[in-house]
Amino acid sequence: MLSDHPVRGVADTARWVALYRAEESERRDAHFRDPWARRLAGERGAQIYGALPRSTRRIGWSFVARTVLFDQLILDEVAVGVTRIINLAAGLDTRPYRLPLPSTLQWIEVDQADLLAEKAALLADVRPACRLERIPLDLTAEELRQEQFRRWSHPDVRTLILTEGLLVYLTEAQVTSLAHDLTQQPGFLSWATDLTSPRLLQMIRRDVGRQLAAGGAPFQFAPEAGPDFFARLGWTPTEVHPLMTTAARLKRLPLFLRLLAKLPATGTFHPRRPWSAVCLLKRL
Repeated sequence: MLSDHPVRGVADTARWVALYRAEESERRDAHFRDPWARRLAGERGAQIYGALPRSTRRIGWSFVARTVLFDQLILDEVAVGVTRIINLAAGLDTRPYRLPLPSTLQWIEVDQADLLAEKAALLADVRPACRLERIPLDLTAEELRQEQFRRWSHPDVRTLILTEGLLVYLTEAQVTSLAHDLTQQPGFLSWATDLTSPRLLQMIRRDVGRQLAAGGAPFQFAPEAGPDFFARLGWTPTEVHPLMTTAARLKRLPLFLRLLAKLPATGTFHPRRPWSAVCLLKRL
């Protein structure tokens, strides 16, 4: 039954997240407009949303903040010369359609074949703003991933990597391997990702994490070193934007969290505090 296992794999989490984007888009004071989000979430996304613990319905602010931050980092990177974006585990993201991107920009979406095919069918009547390509690939298959990365590797093509909502589903060894593979490519110069503290991971596991794990999508990665985890792998954190302080700025934080967001330590990473952020990593 759906109520027993509302999520049946990582692909279902994309439908769930799309519903949060739809809710924000339909507000009069929306911070972004994704007119296709509800179409992409579909009936399945609504079923998941209704079957998960009620507490998950109060965390839409974190997805709004995450979306806004990724949007801004992407536009900032394009403004300083990025000409290709590779979105790993792209899910049901619609940025190639909804962001004001140059038509010459190359955008590559990587994900499971079935999900990419479903997405392409649902958006068949929509024209992307840039050059969009979709590549089916199992990102945990290291040799296939490395081969594909080498095909895209070119020192003169300045590339931004996106891993929105991906790393938390991987093990530390898998994240380390992925970071190493990205480091080997000369043109891969920037990487935008989101990150969670070990304490917040524990809290999530006690709540919605049990349903996600039962559905084959367990939360796993939350490094003790926080953003500095990537420094030893060749990636320097140049921007770290905590979700809670961002949501407070956007006026999306629930009342019971607003006082907490004002505390000076809230935006600072500590493994024993609940914390999440969007980070921009650079090859320096």
